[in-house]
Amino acid sequence: MPARIRLQRHGKKNQPFYHIVVADGRAPRDGRFIEKLGTYNPTKNPAEITLNIDSAVNWLKNGAQPSETARRILSYKGVLLKRHLQIGVEKGAISQEQADVKFNQWLQEKEAKINSKRNTLESEARDERKARLEAESKANAAKAEAISAKKAAAAEAEAKAKAEAEAETNAETEQPAEEAPAQE
Repeated sequence: MPARIRLQRHGKKNQPFYHIVVADGRAPRDGRFIEKLGTYNPTKNPAEITLNIDSAVNWLKNGAQPSETARRILSYKGVLLKRHLQIGVEKGAISQEQADVKFNQWLQEKEAKINSKRNTLESEARDERKARLEAESKANAAKAEAISAKKAAAAEAEAKAKAEAEAETNAETEQPAEEAPAQE
């Protein structure tokens, strides 16, 4: 059975983390492997992939078959492109220097795309935090206004009750004087 380039799962429940490995096709998913090529962390945005490109190209050259997910990862990192360019060099269609220039140019474009996505996500997150903070400050201001209005209404009611109580006490003190019987 030929060697397979595939993912080996690690990490906690609901927090996957993968090692990209070369293993015998008969070995279990998380079992023995021949060589570790890199890692893949899908929980980040954009996903973090570290990969030994030269080793992966060498394994592909020697006949290792990647799984579907591993093939996508290898394509994303440019391993399949580098292998394609190496075949062109072996056939004499292009020189090694031309292949290196094409690969480095592609790699720079890919890094620029990844960095622009990362910057876009950071700016969106920053804008979202800013909007959330503004909404929270508006809500706090509305709550503070409602509380101050409630306190003002309570103070008004208390002042009114106090005034009524003073009026009653004044009225009570005046009434007994008027009702006092004549002295004999």
